[in-house]
Amino acid sequence: MKVATWNVNSIKARLPHVERWLREAGADVVLLQETKVTDEAFPRQALEDLGYNVASRGQKTYNGVAILSKQPIDVLADALPGDGADEQARYLEAFTGGLRVASLYVPNGNPVDSDKFAYKLRWLRRLAAHVEALLASEDAVVLGGDYNVAPTDGDVHDPAGWRDDALCRPESRAALRAATHLGLTDAIAAKLPGAGHYTWWDYRRAAFDADQGLRIDHLLLSPQAADRLVDAGIDRAPRSWEKASDHTPVWCELSAAG
Repeated sequence: MKVATWNVNSIKARLPHVERWLREAGADVVLLQETKVTDEAFPRQALEDLGYNVASRGQKTYNGVAILSKQPIDVLADALPGDGADEQARYLEAFTGGLRVASLYVPNGNPVDSDKFAYKLRWLRRLAAHVEALLASEDAVVLGGDYNVAPTDGDVHDPAGWRDDALCRPESRAALRAATHLGLTDAIAAKLPGAGHYTWWDYRRAAFDADQGLRIDHLLLSPQAADRLVDAGIDRAPRSWEKASDHTPVWCELSAAG
């Protein structure tokens, strides 16, 4: 089973890219972020025509997450637990194809001297609390999305230049580690060890052509999913397409359940 995550930076703007990539990559489950549309405006029919079931949690203009699957989708949660007042569309969790999957879009957090950074850290703390509950379920879990955190300096083309950005601040990294160290496996780090494996490149300064990127999109696996991990990778091709998202798809392949 191939599971992928992709921040598409507007599903309406990037729909032809998504359709093309789905046809070429043949992923079984795709977790989308930054769809930027309400659920009513989500292009469900176009994706269903490609053989996917669709679940979405959207809002107008900002944020938005979705799950596409070739198997039926049973939605379990459309918000990250822990703050009933948080109305931002950043989390969607479901059972599909024998997996518990979640598409998540962690707050960016910039500027760091604003409440946006405090919100990001609170959100990551809520995620860590929820990870504890997910691991206790002993389900095969895949948490995929745009985490807006580069875990180490090896995940950043210019660590010194990015040191004070919310994506690379030590507080952000520590908050993500608090979740991963509970027992999650970073699929890309497991299969593509070492530095220089990026998933996001700024639109400015020809960053993609110069490979000046960051690795901020992750697939984090519970032990039950990690035991089934066959391969993982970053598909850079869609980032090179005309009018591309600034992110590119990240995928992992899991063997059949034993």
